[in-house]
Order: sequence, then C-alpha cells, then structure tokens
Amino acid sequence: MKKFCKKITRFACLAGFLMMLSKTSSAQTDQDAIMMSKHYFCGGAMYGYSGWKNYWEGTLKRENLNLGTGSTQMIGVMGNYGIKNNLNVLFNLPYMKTKASAGTLHGLKGIQDLSVWVKWMPYSRSVGKGTLSLFGLGGVSFPASDYTPDFLPLSIGLHSTNVSARVMADYELGKFFATASGTYTYRNNIKIDRNSYYTTELHLTNEVEMPDVASFNFRTGYRSGHLIAEAFVNNNTTLGGFDIRRNDMPFASNKMNATTVGAGFKYTLKNIHQLAFVGNGTYVVAGRNTGQATSVSAGVFYAFNVTGSNKKDSKK
Repeated sequence: MKKFCKKITRFACLAGFLMMLSKTSSAQTDQDAIMMSKHYFCGGAMYGYSGWKNYWEGTLKRENLNLGTGSTQMIGVMGNYGIKNNLNVLFNLPYMKTKASAGTLHGLKGIQDLSVWVKWMPYSRSVGKGTLSLFGLGGVSFPASDYTPDFLPLSIGLHSTNVSARVMADYELGKFFATASGTYTYRNNIKIDRNSYYTTELHLTNEVEMPDVASFNFRTGYRSGHLIAEAFVNNNTTLGGFDIRRNDMPFASNKMNATTVGAGFKYTLKNIHQLAFVGNGTYVVAGRNTGQATSVSAGVFYAFNVTGSNKKDSKK
C-alpha cells in the first residue's frame, strides 16, 4: 500500500507540471497575442522546475511523507517563425526528468513530445480607445521518443497524439492589455505493453481510450516594446476519465484537472533588441488527481530576420 501511495503522488506532480509547462514556456507563445513579423525567427531555450508535497487524490487533498518532495525538471528548445505579419508557426520540444526525494522508485528522463502551432491573426482594428485583435490557432503534438506512458507516475508523458483548436481575443489600451482564450484538445488513443487493464471496469485490450481536454486562459498586464509583465489564470478540465482510487496506482486516462495562477515577464534589451529574457512562476490553486505544484521557469531567446534585413520586428 505504501508503494501505491508513492506512485500516486509522483504522478500528480508530473501531470500538474506538464499542463503548466505547455502553457507558459516561450517568448511568443500559443497563448499570448504577440506576433513575430514576416521573415523573422525567434528561437531559444527554457529551463523549468516544479516541486510540491500536497496533491489531490480525486477531490481529496492529502500528502505522503514517504514521498518527500516530488519534482520535475525540463529543458525545452522552442521557436517562432513569421510566415506573414499575421501568420506564425511555433514549435516546442522539451527534455523531461522526474524525481522524488524519498522512496525507492527511480525517476525517468528523456525527450517528450514535439508540439507545433499555427497562429493566425485575421482581425485587428481600433475599437473605442484601444485595439481589438482576434486570433485562430491550430496545434498538433506527438511523441518524439519511445517513452512509456504506462509507468505512471514516473512516465515523462502520456504518449498520445493531440490535435488542438483555439480561439483568442486581445484588447490593448495604451500599454495595458487583456487576453482571453479557449481551447479544445482531441487526444488520440494510446497503446500499452499489456493485454488488459482496469479503470472502473476490466478492459481486455492494450488500447487505452484517452479523454479530450478543454482549457481556458486569461491574462492581463503591461506591454511595451521592451517589457511585457503579466498575470494569468489557466484552467484545464479533462472531459472524461476517472479518479485515482484510494491508494491505487495512477493510469494514463485518469481525469486530471487543474486551475493555475501565475505571473511572467519578457524583457528585450534596448541596445540589443534581438535578445530577450523571459521568466514566470505558477501555483496550482485547485485540482483533481493533480499536485499542488509551485513551478518556475526562465529562458533566453534571440530573434533575427532570416533574409538578412536589419529592419526591426513588430510585435503586433
């Protein structure tokens, strides 16, 4: 039973951090209203760390002293290319490593999933004293290595191919802004290396049906040519799945919900406008089958015109 408890807590930490990570970690992200200008490429790397002690087993909040502190580290390579001023392509490829400070199970490490987004801004007009911009986004992610999803909580991911669609609206008034978005993610079924498993009933197959996910994000703050400072809240809700049973092992198709609050910044050097530094921190305030993780990340990015022009890029 103690071994089962240890597995549950590590799984929750990993799930909560992965959801946080996919929403906050790049210079121009799939969740903000920043666009890279035509022919410009911005690329860089991020480092992230997440740790926690408390977690939700279903709706029951608890801790496990046998675990100590669960943690996840990430090094991600990511970038954004401006096909047009209003059409960008973004990518993200993270390397993950999991660990627990107590217990006997060893963490796993490896390259996780490659994510690619297309970001389109079809509308940007003056409305009142500010500017209203509307966006449509489409994304796909798929496993970039042959990691196992059936060793939770220590698996580095769920090994599912996902397709996402998002709508987003941004209103900018002077140097202040507010951005809201909603996302639906379809998750393809996965296969595991056993011929049967139990969820709320026995399944005599190696195929696992993965529930889809709905996400909502709101962010607001200050935006200028050299500094972006923002606060945000993100909610992820799994549309199906089941709770981790009391003291039982986690499973890939569990319901994993989380509401996360955080703050972040991006600073572009005034004398080297191609170079930018980013950072953020998040905290899970509510969840279901997830850890109450505190997470931080930081990175550096460089932007340049692939045609060799010296013209500066515009942000919107």
